Amino acid sequence: MGSNVPRMMWQLLEPLHAVTYFAPEARAAADAAGMRGFWMGYFATRAAPLGTVGPEVVTAAFHGFPPARVARALPDAWGFASPEAVLRARLDGAGAALRRLLADAVAPGSPEGAGSLPDAPEKAGSPADVPEQADPLPDVLEKAGSLAWEAARRADTAGRVLAAANQALPEPAEPYLRLWQAATTLREHRGDGHVAVLVACGVSPVEAHLLKIAAAETGADGLRLARKWDEAEWDAALGSLRARGWLDGAGRLTGEGARERDRIERLTDEAAAGPWRALGEESTATLARLLWPLANAVMESGVFPVPNPVGMPWPPEPVDGLTGGPVTP
Repeated sequence: MGSNVPRMMWQLLEPLHAVTYFAPEARAAADAAGMRGFWMGYFATRAAPLGTVGPEVVTAAFHGFPPARVARALPDAWGFASPEAVLRARLDGAGAALRRLLADAVAPGSPEGAGSLPDAPEKAGSPADVPEQADPLPDVLEKAGSLAWEAARRADTAGRVLAAANQALPEPAEPYLRLWQAATTLREHRGDGHVAVLVACGVSPVEAHLLKIAAAETGADGLRLARKWDEAEWDAALGSLRARGWLDGAGRLTGEGARERDRIERLTDEAAAGPWRALGEESTATLARLLWPLANAVMESGVFPVPNPVGMPWPPEPVDGLTGGPVTP
């Protein structure tokens, strides 16, 4: 399987998962569960599958945050709500967000028409015109959720703590929630693999952020504000990458830095290929075509910004055999 297949599947699933960070429904659900502010909600909802873990475990598993940032949220969050209550809240919030965003995309009178499924867009915001169909959204969600759940169920979680914890959660009955939980398990599977690659390549959390900024995948100011590493740590990481010859004096990728960053991304894609090999080419292609209009609806809504802290660009580069006309499940 080519490395661009798992990358494209990540780009199609990540917008569905990311509503849990960016949609107002998700913030409201976390607040209602007792979380105190966005960052407590973020750390608690993402870590809840692990149980009542402390900041040391979460700092290690998430990789990108300083210990003090995590310790402001955990373990205090578990005094306001149990992990079980937080898991219910994150499903409630994600489900409410997806119901709104995806229903709006196929509402009567929308540009696509009631129930129409756009082909893979050539660029964000300009889906191809396709014939109108009879309200296929529930069937699309059912089929996409079932295929994504099967891929997540088959994911090899050895050495992947966040993926394993999410994979162990029960299968939701509602299609919106099944699709969201499957997307979450698969993105944590990819994330666990990415962290393993970074560690193997000797790239620290702050160095990883600087490489992402240098590659223009995300903005420097926003990432610095969100991650809260202190200036000394940013400066030390910048000096380290310059000493390795990966960044120049202006913080831009050198030729060697670009090659090393590409290698990290290639190894991450290869490590994330297992679920799609297990699902098979035909089912993966079907899932990709089902996900296109759903992911595009989230991206067009502006809920998940571009650029974003995740570093995910939009739209994905099409992959032969994984895009095409609309699918009728």
